[in-house]
This record gives sequence, C-alpha cells and structure tokens, in this order.
Amino acid sequence: MPSWKLVSGLFIGFIGSLVALVGVGYAMVSIPNENDAAKSQNNVYYWADGKQMVATGTGVNRQNVDISQIPDAMQWAVISAENKSFYQDSGVDPQGLLRAVVNMARGGQTQGGSTITQQYVKNTYLSQQQTLTRKLREMFISIKVGTKLDKKQILQGYLNTSYFGRGAYGIQAAAQTYYGKNAVDLTPSQCAVLAALLKGPTYFDPAGNADLDQSATADANKKRSMGRWAWILEQMHNDHHLTDAQYQEAKAHYPMPDGRKATRGMTGQISYLVDTAKKYVLAHSDITEAQFDRGGYQIYTTFQKDKVNELTAAVKKVQATRLDPKHRSLDKYVQFGAASVKPKDGAIVALYGGDGYENGHFTNNADTSGVPVGSTWKPFVLAAAMKYGTYNSNGVGVSPLSKYNGDDHLKVRKPDGSYYLNKDNSTFYQNNESPYPWGYITLRKAMEQSINTPFVQLGVDVGMTHVRDVAKAAGILPQSMSVDLNPSFAIGTSTPSAIRMADAYATFAASGEQADPYSVTAVKTNGADAPSFVKPKPAPKEAIDPDIANNVTDVLQNVIQNGTGQKAKALGRTAAGKTGTTDSNKSAWFVGYTQQLSTSVAMFRENPKDHKLLSMNGTAGVPSIHGGDIPTLVWTEYMQAALKGANDLGFPNATEIGKVQDEPGAPSPTPTVSITPSQTPSDSPSPSASEPSPTPSPSASQTCNGWSWKCDTTGGTNTGGTNGGTSPAPSVTDTSGTGGNTRGNGNGGIFGGPTG
Repeated sequence: MPSWKLVSGLFIGFIGSLVALVGVGYAMVSIPNENDAAKSQNNVYYWADGKQMVATGTGVNRQNVDISQIPDAMQWAVISAENKSFYQDSGVDPQGLLRAVVNMARGGQTQGGSTITQQYVKNTYLSQQQTLTRKLREMFISIKVGTKLDKKQILQGYLNTSYFGRGAYGIQAAAQTYYGKNAVDLTPSQCAVLAALLKGPTYFDPAGNADLDQSATADANKKRSMGRWAWILEQMHNDHHLTDAQYQEAKAHYPMPDGRKATRGMTGQISYLVDTAKKYVLAHSDITEAQFDRGGYQIYTTFQKDKVNELTAAVKKVQATRLDPKHRSLDKYVQFGAASVKPKDGAIVALYGGDGYENGHFTNNADTSGVPVGSTWKPFVLAAAMKYGTYNSNGVGVSPLSKYNGDDHLKVRKPDGSYYLNKDNSTFYQNNESPYPWGYITLRKAMEQSINTPFVQLGVDVGMTHVRDVAKAAGILPQSMSVDLNPSFAIGTSTPSAIRMADAYATFAASGEQADPYSVTAVKTNGADAPSFVKPKPAPKEAIDPDIANNVTDVLQNVIQNGTGQKAKALGRTAAGKTGTTDSNKSAWFVGYTQQLSTSVAMFRENPKDHKLLSMNGTAGVPSIHGGDIPTLVWTEYMQAALKGANDLGFPNATEIGKVQDEPGAPSPTPTVSITPSQTPSDSPSPSASEPSPTPSPSASQTCNGWSWKCDTTGGTNTGGTNGGTSPAPSVTDTSGTGGNTRGNGNGGIFGGPTG
C-alpha cells in the first residue's frame, strides 16, 4: 500500500499540473475581435469549363454597430430568450461544456454554447473543425472574455456576429434585410421576430427555406416564427423588460418581415444555379449555412453556360409565342421548371428555375416539389410489370404486348376480384381523357396514346409497392412519392422535382444504370480543397435490368413517333419520351432523352398568394394544356440547340422480354392475320410479323414495323415504326387523376432533406 505522503504528493502534483495547464491555456488565447469576424468575403462559383459564373456576397450585409445603436428591446429580447442570467453569470456553462466534450468523445454531435458569451466566442471562432482541442480553446477564450470584457461589450459582439439568415450577419444587416430600416429604429415587436431567427433562420424565417429543408415551407416557418415571437414578448414582459402597455402594443400585431430580395449578381438563372450548388455543398459537407455565407469558398459546378442559355431561350421563345398574360387572364401565373442531366453520369448541365430573383420569384422550380407528374409516371409502372410480373403471371415479367382494357370509365379490380370503392362506398371508376372505346389494347399502345385505364389496372395487378420500388431505383426520392398507394398512384399523383425526373429517365437512357444527380465537382477555400466536402463522383449502378430499360425506351420511342409526343419528332434524331397531364389540367410535363441528355420540362399555374395550383383550362387560348403541347415544344427547342453537332447515337436494340399476360377477363384471341412488315432504318426486318386481334377493338388498317414482337395491330394505329398509320381515335392528349394540389418545396428536390 502506498503511504499517505505519496498519495498526497501525487494528488497535489496533479492539481498543480492542472492549474498550470489551465494557466497556460488561458495565457495563450486572445479575446475575439468582432470586426475580424465581420470581414466580408465572396463565394465564387464557376461554370463546368472553369470560367467564373458569379461572385456572391457583399460587405453591406456585414455592418457592425455600437451597442448604443441597438435598441434596449433587442438586447432584452435576446437575453430573455437565450440567457436570462447573462448579467449575473460568469459567461461559461461548465455542465454544457462537459456535455459537449463527452458527446465529442463518443463521436456524437457537439452542442452550441449555452451562454451568450460562449455563443459570441463560437461566432468569432473561424475554424469550424469539431475537435476536442477547438472546444477546449473556446472554453479558455470564453473564460477570458468573461473576465476582460464588460457585459455590454459581449452583448454588442454577439449581436454583431450572429447569423440571422438570408446572408445577414449582425443586427444591423438583419434590420435592413428583414425590415428595410436601421437597427436603432426597430420596434420591440420587430426585435422579437429577429430574436426568434437566432433559434435557426432556416426554420424561423417567415419567407420559408424549403430549398434547404422540405419542412421549412413559408407557412410552417411563419407559424414557428409567430409562436416564438409571442413567447419572447411574454418572457420580456415576465422579466419586467416590457411594461404592460408596451407588451399589449407589441403583441397586438405580428410585424411580417419584408420578402426576399435579389442580391448582387443573383439575377436570371444564376440565382437558381447558385441555389442548387449551395444546397449540394451543404448536403455533402459539414459546412453549415452560417459558415458558408461567411464567404471565402470557390465552388466548381457542373453547369454548362451554353446549355443553360439554350434552355432559358427555349422557355422564353415558347412563352412569347404561346402565352399572352397581358391580354389573357388565364395566361397569368404560368410557370416553368426544367432540368437537363447527363445519363450514366448524373451531372446537371442545365436547369430553368423561374423568372429570377429580381422578379420576385425565389422558388427554384427545377428543384422543388408539389407539381404532380401525371402520365410521365407510367414508364415506372411498365418497368415494374416487366420485372415483377402480375399476381396472375406467377412472377414472370409481363410483355409490353400484353393487353388491357383501354375503355373509359372502368371499375378497377383488386387481386381478390372485388372492386375499389370511394370513401362513400360507391364504386370507383377510372376515367380517360376521352370516352373513345379502345377495347383491349396492348400496353405499348396504351403508352403511345397515354390511356389511363390499362395502367391503373396494371399497377394494381403488379402491386403499387413494386411500382414505388422501381421508381426509387430509377432515382426518384421516396419522400416525393405519394404516400397513398391507391390506384391513382400509377398515373402520377407523386411530385418529384424536374431534376429528379430528368435523372430517373436518364436511367432508362443508360440501359438501367442510375447515377445520382450532382451539381458540384469541387469546393475550395484558401486555395485548398475544403476538408469536409466529400464529393466522389456518383458511381453509376445497375438499378434496372438492361433488357427492361431498353424495352421501356423502345416503347417511349413509339410515344414520340406515333403517340402523344409527336411534336418531339421535330428534334430530327432518335429520342424517347413521355407526356404527362394531370386532372383539372393543373400541370403538364414532357420528359424525354437521347443517350447524351435527359431533360424534363414542367408547366403549371400557381396562385401567388397561397401557392395552390390553378387549372390551365383556357390557358394559351386553348381548351386545355397537355404535356404533348407546350412542354414538348420547350423540350424540342432546347434539345435541338443542346445537341447541335452531336452524333445521333440511337439506342441499344430492345430484345423480346417477358410473356404476354393479358388482363384477367380479356377475350380469347381470334385467329392471327399474317402481316408483311415494312422495314425502317432503325429496325432489323424479320420475315413476317403477326399478332392476334382481340375482340372487341376499333376497326382500323393494320401496319407493323420490322420486329414481330413489337407489332401492335390494335386500336387502329401503328405502334412500331416511324412510318406507320394514323389513329381514328381522339386527338393525342393524356391526363391522369390528380387534383387539388398545393405546391410544396424541397421534398422532391435533389436531396430531399436539410440540403433540399
């Protein structure tokens, strides 16, 4: 046993060493300078070719003010909300520091400073590495600040260095950004709103930040802001910092902040490109929004200037020729969102996000959700049928030549033979765009003419969970999919972003290889790679069987050659695509691709007040807008320019897949009729081709392309080649059953979470 002298000596030595260590640590640190923290730096963005796109940031938004220019109400709002004992405490919360150290040792998240003094130190500590050394250094700085500076100086430093969102650092910048006035002129009620932002501007800015987090919509943020505003005023009153009269006056009316404003350089599509790239950086690094907005980063993007300009020009040209909002009220509030992605790579080369920040449009239409995709969802249903088969095919994949009833106003049958019912227990009927009696037609023909009833029944027969799984594998984010997997799920009630739809169709273009979309290739700071930005190029992976993907492509080529997407034939090269239109004509899409580019175009009307979708019936002076009309014109105009001079690579040949599995109840085929096929440049001829003709079906001339397994002689329209017959059916339009949508933001974005 050691003697008590030895134990005492060791204990005294340990305490002495600890005191010496604290003394050395205390002596080595210096107190922060709020002016250093407020130095302005730009973030510089670069095009894919390395040329500068834009430098963002301005010193105007980083202006320090003396404590005498900060209203007492602002000072007390912060103290009452965050650190009631500010004027009495030492400035350091030992328990909070201990928790942070323990969490760090366990590999968990550290917590912010729990006192205003510690938060001030954290604001000015420019190194953001989460290390034990940094945390101990912050502790020593906080202790020194608490002993060297008086409380007014600390409070001034804190309010001058805090981040209030929208790129505003410090109370003066926040007052100008949110209320267009100097800090000294803020009312107590306005002070409470700004103090609420310190809880987290992403979630407490009433303008919303859904581009960064899907839950931070304008409505949700305003509700959170109003709740915390009222609570802060109550705390100020309880702490005797507001008189009864001041409190009653302050809480009588919520002072709504000004809307967002365009900053220097953030005009046209640049604003949306920067928004997309910033979101990507925050999603793939430990950099916080506050740190990022301090500036000093160089962001290298995938955006190609020529293609961005070409996509913008395509939208503007079609807008100018087809829309006249000055003379037609139903042309008002029409918006477009579009994105273009490289198959097998995932690089976003171009996007169209809206009219620009300078015109008050701050939502990135290329990377937000809330616009149902309609019939552009049907390829996922077909792919799922090819992969999983139906409950009636024993798991064997279904051929696109399988026949389903294409008539209008049909009951939808469950696998057990019963029918779907509405909420009032009445029978549910699925409708088409037209009452035309198609009879039993192939899935290939149903895709060509975008007929709803076959795909709704097919989706049920395959299983909507399988449809969802295929869409997810192709690149659609689960959070953007409709939660209700009812029959209408098969015809596009989900609301992915334009970027995600372009990326998902790129999976078909790449014969089933999927690569996540990305917009940034590198982030640098101080001349070196930002250490926390981890951006390996997304590795393509086989998400869909190549034969299935190529068969989907073959069917979608036919949509352009003979179906609802015929206006895309003006591209003059091999392409595949699908139109989409939703119930009540609230949105219209065209998504199409070649091997080089996959591009999606969405069109919709939105009430600027409540952001609910409006019907486009009557827009552009026509009864209704369909995906095969204006969206297809925009797509074609852009793709002609973007692919100018590029080779027509065509697509890999699609080999026969699955088995013909007609819908239960389909009539037995009548004797086949031999058909001599015509040869097309893209198809290898076969000696003969035939297909049973179901009964009943519309009478029509029968034509067929050179591949017998593609031959479709039902419905009166050639479905295989580029030189086939025409249909006696109604005009080629499509619609699917979705209605009453309020446009959301973010959850259909590239990332879907805090990064958007």
